[in-house]
Amino acid sequence: MKTGFLTFSILLLCFISLAQNVIPSAAIQIQTAVLAAPADKRDKATVLGYNAKGEFVKLRKGTNEIICLADDPKVNGLSVAAYHQDLDPFMKRGRDLRFSGKSSKEATDLRDKEVKTGKLLMPKQPTTLYVYTAKAENYEASTGTIKDGFLRYVIYVPYATAESTGLPTKPDVPGMPWLMDPGSHRAHIMITPAPKN
Repeated sequence: MKTGFLTFSILLLCFISLAQNVIPSAAIQIQTAVLAAPADKRDKATVLGYNAKGEFVKLRKGTNEIICLADDPKVNGLSVAAYHQDLDPFMKRGRDLRFSGKSSKEATDLRDKEVKTGKLLMPKQPTTLYVYTAKAENYEASTGTIKDGFLRYVIYVPYATAESTGLPTKPDVPGMPWLMDPGSHRAHIMITPAPKN
């Protein structure tokens, strides 16, 4: 009896683990990825995501300046993003480093070195990244159904400082824009709306 229960438990855990890593169809990935983009940019945005083998690929070629990233099926919950095409070299390099097994710190240090040497170019003008998330219990990957999604905004301003922008380096109140990583190539304005009551 104990052996049967143990076998059942192991099989159940394997099934749950596999179910969490199911790759949604390209249509579902596109449907959810574009939620990060401004409404008037969604239909013509490029969308990057995962094929049935789990490879990172272009799911849809767009015709405007926005690139959307589908949710990583290996991570619980939903996290999709959209960003201006001029950020793509920076974003792609980060993805490539992570896919190659580099830690977040290693990827950051390598990109920092590459920006300083001119190998990796950052946009000259402010450029925006949008991130749309939902908790695992509020996201059904098989249908793309989401409830209580949350959108935050990031505006990259390389090498900006608190002095050059007049922004604080931490928010004083919920929803207040503030400058993260000041003085570095990663300097960006964070805008995280206050949570709904």
